[in-house]
Amino acid sequence: MALSFADRDDIVASQGEHGSHFGTPDQDEWYAKYIDYMIEEGYLEPGDEKISKSYAMGALTYGEAAYAADRVSKGLSSALNVSKNKYKKAMPKEEWWLFYESFLKKADSENAVKKQKLVLYGTPKNVKEAAAWTAYTDQGTMNFEGVSLDACIDRKIEVYERDGSIITLCGVQSEKVTYKNVWIVPGESGGMDVYIGTIVRTFPEEEKLKDRTDGVLADVELDKGKIRKLSLKEDMIEGKVLSVKDDTIEIDGYGTLKLDDDFKVYKTYGVVKEQKKRDVLVGYDLGKFVVAGKKVCAALLNHDFSATNIRVLIMNDDYSSLFHTKVVLQSDSTMHVTWGESEETLSPGTKLSVSPGDDRLKEGRMTITLEDPQKEIRILSTKRAQGTPSYFGSFELSEESDGLLLINELDVEDYLTRVVPSEMPSNYELEALKAQAIAAHSYALYCRDHAAEPASGWLSVDPVRRQGYLTDAVLRSYWGTAYEENYARLSALVDSVLTDVLYYGSAPAGASYFAISNGMTEASENVWGTALPYLVAVDSSTDLNADNYLYTVQFTTEQMQQTLTGLGLLPDSAAPSSWFGEAALTPSGYVASLPVCGQSITGPALRKALGLRSACFTVQYQEGSFLLTTKGYGHGVGLSQWGAKALAEQGQSAEEILAHYFPGTELRR
Repeated sequence: MALSFADRDDIVASQGEHGSHFGTPDQDEWYAKYIDYMIEEGYLEPGDEKISKSYAMGALTYGEAAYAADRVSKGLSSALNVSKNKYKKAMPKEEWWLFYESFLKKADSENAVKKQKLVLYGTPKNVKEAAAWTAYTDQGTMNFEGVSLDACIDRKIEVYERDGSIITLCGVQSEKVTYKNVWIVPGESGGMDVYIGTIVRTFPEEEKLKDRTDGVLADVELDKGKIRKLSLKEDMIEGKVLSVKDDTIEIDGYGTLKLDDDFKVYKTYGVVKEQKKRDVLVGYDLGKFVVAGKKVCAALLNHDFSATNIRVLIMNDDYSSLFHTKVVLQSDSTMHVTWGESEETLSPGTKLSVSPGDDRLKEGRMTITLEDPQKEIRILSTKRAQGTPSYFGSFELSEESDGLLLINELDVEDYLTRVVPSEMPSNYELEALKAQAIAAHSYALYCRDHAAEPASGWLSVDPVRRQGYLTDAVLRSYWGTAYEENYARLSALVDSVLTDVLYYGSAPAGASYFAISNGMTEASENVWGTALPYLVAVDSSTDLNADNYLYTVQFTTEQMQQTLTGLGLLPDSAAPSSWFGEAALTPSGYVASLPVCGQSITGPALRKALGLRSACFTVQYQEGSFLLTTKGYGHGVGLSQWGAKALAEQGQSAEEILAHYFPGTELRR
């Protein structure tokens, strides 16, 4: 009844606020908080004395049911038709649950309580490490209290649940269940260990697995908790993963394959456990794939790995899109082009031209590698400010509905050597440059773990949207005769921190960075809408001394009017001084929102529209012009590059700099 009105957290909080109607030690029992809540909310009559366990565990009376129902709805209580002689009698459980549907419609105004069918495969009865009142189901781990579920293990059941808490068992729907695509290994003490969801179950060994020492994927059919059929799945393939989508996977040498509806991922080395689909990393050959019925049933990750390559999406001419209408490649080295089971060798200087609809792409993606890895591949179909871009490494080319996708895969050391001078002046202090290299590496791996389809790349070369890296031609134009010296110095620096990655918990941190803060960094949720525990506001007051810390840009009235109109606003040309109101600031002093022409615009959105250096800005109108003065440079989230320089000059190490700007993270080598 209590969970019909509120979730468990609110019920616990209520007991903490009002105290308990139970004496010691009963007030610490599981049932006390629920009855305390019912009394405090007026659904049960309070007594004059402390209530006891016997009351709590006793049967619900007709009178108590009517009292609670009357509190919910006057008409509801009358439906129970409780006479005086029935008032103190115990209400049969079956009768209450017949009435409960009507009760719930009135009590649960938000429809938070739902009937749900699920398969129960674990409770503290068969899971030794389980916390009390924990149920393991095919719908995830759930809580339950006061409900007897042990007899329902390996059954399909129907329950009432609220926010992950099982209220009651409605009944068993089926004695037969099938656990699909589970990993089975020989048990250490005999029998066989079956990995079901997040737990390991031990069953008696099946004859077909006798004397087997390795693991195997199987469907396990049970009836009344006993195995009736074991269907092994032993056909396997292996190869580099080229893409993973909702219902397909692309594997080098096999093309695009359907995923089974119950596709599973298992880490089969070290501590064996079930993983998530996102752990099947694009660009790596991490293990084997089990195939049955022309579908991939499971990925078996059988070894650890270190990211030796980085996968980067190459954008079109103006960085406006990930997709290309045509791709033309050329190199001074022999190019090897493969697609499906076909291969073509192109002599140095020969152009490779690919457009949407190319027959070669119908067999999957094309891979372009060079015979001489010291040479570069030029993209003749794409232009940059510095001319035709060229890249080391290899390319992958695939077709999506919106056009062609071009992915550059290159050695991580070479990548970082080119990222660091792209993102930070190469004359900065050594420890600041190291911090930049580690942050860029960590960010790339974070992008790998959060890559979104259809890209299959981790990040793009657009420095505004992701993190850019400079091609060899650009570096030579920047450094001139000092190219060899500078490249060698940065390469040695990157090599010294190549295995250093910033982690938060068990995953690489999204170690974002920017040029100059306003004196404080910004929390990620104020810029991107998502709060990350290590991307919070921290002091960066050294930035107050940065070059161009203050920067003022001027807009004519006409220019500002045109910009605001482009945002869908309607500026009153007769009163430009009234276009901007008073800004609301974040705790770090950046503009959270600003009234503009009667509408509220976020600081980051206005910064983007006006091309401002920072979202920490003021607006002043005078003599027909708008003066916008910014503090700092960049989005303000994560590592301040000027701040890193200043801390390095004070003698702090790269590790100390990163710990300051990303609190709660850990540097792992």
